[in-house]
Amino acid sequence: MHLISPSKVIKGKYAWDQAIPEIRNLSKRPLILGRSNSTKILRSKLSNDLRAFNLKVTDALLEFDCCQEDLDRLSNILVKNECDLVIAAGGGKVLDAGKLLAEYHLLPCITVPLSASTCAGWTALSNIYSKKGQFIKDVKLQSCPNILVYDHYLISTAPIKTLTSGVADSLAKWYESSVTSSSNKDGIIQQAIQISRVLRDQLFIDGKKAYENPIVDNLSWKNVIEANGLTAGLIGGIGGEKCRTAAAHALHNAITQLEPKNNPIHGEIVGVGILIQLRIEEAKNNNKLAHQSIKQLTKFLKDLNLPITIRELGIDVFENNNLQKIANFACRKESEIHFLPFSITPKDIVEIISEFEKLKIKI
Repeated sequence: MHLISPSKVIKGKYAWDQAIPEIRNLSKRPLILGRSNSTKILRSKLSNDLRAFNLKVTDALLEFDCCQEDLDRLSNILVKNECDLVIAAGGGKVLDAGKLLAEYHLLPCITVPLSASTCAGWTALSNIYSKKGQFIKDVKLQSCPNILVYDHYLISTAPIKTLTSGVADSLAKWYESSVTSSSNKDGIIQQAIQISRVLRDQLFIDGKKAYENPIVDNLSWKNVIEANGLTAGLIGGIGGEKCRTAAAHALHNAITQLEPKNNPIHGEIVGVGILIQLRIEEAKNNNKLAHQSIKQLTKFLKDLNLPITIRELGIDVFENNNLQKIANFACRKESEIHFLPFSITPKDIVEIISEFEKLKIKI
């Protein structure tokens, strides 16, 4: 089953204003879920706009990453206030939590991304973490959100690192799907892979321009945020699981187990994971193009001030048995790393990351 897209996508400079009539048709008592202090003013605007139309709004905060303890607490708030709709307004963890909360209670869901760091506003998928931010599992949902509100003005207020992190996460669509699914004969999957290639090229063209001039009227910025939040989600919707994740995301999930000191966000870790995945392909699958891809991607990530090593994420892999911990988690039975079309073991991961980190330190 492929759950391809939200029922409706409203995008552009005035997307939130256009969405208000849709919300009024769906709800009398919406819950607005958010998280960080940095988005408090924006969420207050959303709440006040809805209250101006006599909707009884309940504001709720995610306290941690999308974790079960938080979801249970939010469920109680939702039931107590008889909410009939969940509006998730924030970054990826908030969007994931809002989608799960709505599904638990069989309610419609509206996602309002407040940054371009992720395609979570689009997808029928949520990731569950521990209270400390350690990845636990992903959960496939019964549907994509009812409405995705992709408001350019709201997104333009986010820190620039959310945009660049989103670029790295979006690039993974090509690097992962092209290796996991290139031999798949399904035409739709092949089309998803080709969209991911076009997405990669668009990000290479516009990424640095968007980073250097992150304003609403910059066409490159618009192209990049829509690539991150919309096109990346479409690729996973059309292509399915193997067009979403492979070694890069498996390594992300493993690295979160160690609680990196620099508090990197999702795409920053994924970007490092892509580089390591390419080295895995070079070493284990004799990919002749991987070395050149590593050089190209490393320069691009540096241009966007993104990390290129696990050390730059805040983890020394040569201390506290960290390297073995990463390898063991990345290669556990249910890991997406096994979508690779060749076998990979913890020993392989230890050797490749060790060599990779030492090389990058020299650079």
